[in-house]
Amino acid sequence: MKLKTIIIDDELDAVNFIRSIIEEYCPKLEVSGTAHSAKDGAKAIIKTNPDVVFLDVEMPHGSGFDLLAHFPEKTFDVIFITAFNHYAIKAIKFSAVDYILKPININEFIKAVDKVIEKRTSSQNRNASYNALLENVRSSLPSKLAIPTSEGMEYLNTKEIIRVEADRSYSWFFLKDKRKLLVSRNLKEYQELLSDRNFFRSHNSHLINLEHVKKYIRHEGGAIELVDGSQVSISRGKRDLFLLQMARMGK
Repeated sequence: MKLKTIIIDDELDAVNFIRSIIEEYCPKLEVSGTAHSAKDGAKAIIKTNPDVVFLDVEMPHGSGFDLLAHFPEKTFDVIFITAFNHYAIKAIKFSAVDYILKPININEFIKAVDKVIEKRTSSQNRNASYNALLENVRSSLPSKLAIPTSEGMEYLNTKEIIRVEADRSYSWFFLKDKRKLLVSRNLKEYQELLSDRNFFRSHNSHLINLEHVKKYIRHEGGAIELVDGSQVSISRGKRDLFLLQMARMGK
């Protein structure tokens, strides 16, 4: 059976383009309805009970996030469609929710669809992902970070993270409760996500939460001790920037 699909976007051209991509490249999807506002989109979801919703983030009289909030129990998966909006994209990435940027690239579109189809066959809790997203959208800065683990997805408050350490193309998360989590993503991805949450790349292998720094050690080129007693290296070229950021946090 094909997955029932709804397209919600205030731009008619965008709706028609998405429909044409689905019809030509996505044989597992079938367009069951369209809408051009959050209000009409909510009605279409209730009427159609779709499997997949393509949802524009920015629409008049209510955003895609507003629409999503109307459905506490989400039986459908969402692929957000958005023009460049730094904050919206940051919140979406933090929550590990699927999205496509406008102007739409067909290959990226197909990848997003394949990813959602694959997720529907797993035990991932979609409600947890979308609830984390809505929490991130409502806050001044995203704080609920979704990280994929061997058991599924774990949602961490950034304050729980003491540091992240690179292990080739993987990353180790060291948490306040003394747990370690191995994640199949590289450190650079988390540096980009956490850069405005007081995380600092002290070394090629280390990303630290400045809120959990205990002391700076000068000897042997310099090291940073965290509240859990661990010590990480600091690159010579990063030392002055680290001390400056710590001084700013103390003000």
